[in-house]
Amino acid sequence: MSKRKETVRSEAVHLARVFFRHRLGVVGLVMLVVFIASAVFAPVVAPYDPLEMDLMNSFAPPGSPGHILGTDNFGRDILSRLIFGSRISLLIGIVAVTIASIIGTILGLLAGYYGGRVDAIVMRLVEVFYAFPFLILVIGVMAVLGPSIYNVMLVLGGVSWPLYARLVRAQVMALKSEDFVKAASAMGCSDARIMFRHILPNVLTPVIVSATLGIPGAILSSASLGFLGFGVQPPNPEWGAMVSEAKDFMLINSNMIIWPGMCVFLVVLSFNFVGDAVRDALDPRLARQLN
Repeated sequence: MSKRKETVRSEAVHLARVFFRHRLGVVGLVMLVVFIASAVFAPVVAPYDPLEMDLMNSFAPPGSPGHILGTDNFGRDILSRLIFGSRISLLIGIVAVTIASIIGTILGLLAGYYGGRVDAIVMRLVEVFYAFPFLILVIGVMAVLGPSIYNVMLVLGGVSWPLYARLVRAQVMALKSEDFVKAASAMGCSDARIMFRHILPNVLTPVIVSATLGIPGAILSSASLGFLGFGVQPPNPEWGAMVSEAKDFMLINSNMIIWPGMCVFLVVLSFNFVGDAVRDALDPRLARQLN
């Protein structure tokens, strides 16, 4: 057991070393740590309540006394709303991708391992989902369910699983003919044990990379829904909803739309940098090139 732990520890050290040699990945990780820390400690970091209004101090410019980034049309502190908005945007991205990856991984395992009718059913479902433009499908479902943060997470996760299902299916079809799978089957292991104990650990690497790169896509989609009025509803401080509220005041106070847009841009960029670094660290060929 100690030898196994030592092996796992050495692999973790190797992956960390490769990751931290990726400069953009480190930059992305630092930015993500800042956003996540501000989201976790929002009540401590934010100078004001994000819903607190001061109509006598609306449209205050950046650098105003007590308001570093200024205020919006209701006199609410923009910085405080951005900090609390990071909670909602990051939560939606992480939960939606988690739901999608779990559903897609399970269906991909079943389709790739059993093949035949199971594979045909899963792949037909995938084709049905891919037949609709992603955002149009999400908007249609949200219009039926109604706008709320929980519906946004469920819908984004529920329509994003085909990517993971196809990815896992291809990996499983390549692995199920390997000797270690045949040996497990010859030893009398159940199908569930073979899939989840022997095959699943070998297909997690591309799933992790895809999930890391999928989070910024979910955040962008939630921001788009918020902008269109199908996502988190005002006065909740979600970045997409903040942009939607600010569009009517672009000529009066452009800061209302610039800052939430910059937050979306930086978070998406950070996740992409980290995703590229994770991919390089988990890919043996790229890892050797960086050594």
